[in-house]
Amino acid sequence: MTNDTKLLRIYTDEAAYFGDRKVFEVVASRARDAKLSGATVLEALLGFGPSAHVHRRHVLESDRAVVVEIIDLEAPLRAFVASLGDIPGIGLMTLEAVEIVGGSRKGVSAA
Repeated sequence: MTNDTKLLRIYTDEAAYFGDRKVFEVVASRARDAKLSGATVLEALLGFGPSAHVHRRHVLESDRAVVVEIIDLEAPLRAFVASLGDIPGIGLMTLEAVEIVGGSRKGVSAA
């Protein structure tokens, strides 16, 4: 029996926009439209990436690092990642195996 459940993490920041919407909002909306199991948007207190630019909350603006987490089966997650190619402002995306040990499994097969 194989476990095909994965965790997709999409890194961006609060200041990244796609048109007039924040990138993390567009990603979460598209995940809902793709009927993925669900999405959680997490705001980091502090973060930096390869550029070494430190993302944090400033007095007049927010530039914190943001992570969108989605748990679903591998095939729909890979298709979803492919659909995000038109959105600038998305940084690193990772896909890793997860084991669901409790809670609701609605929409996700525990295989």
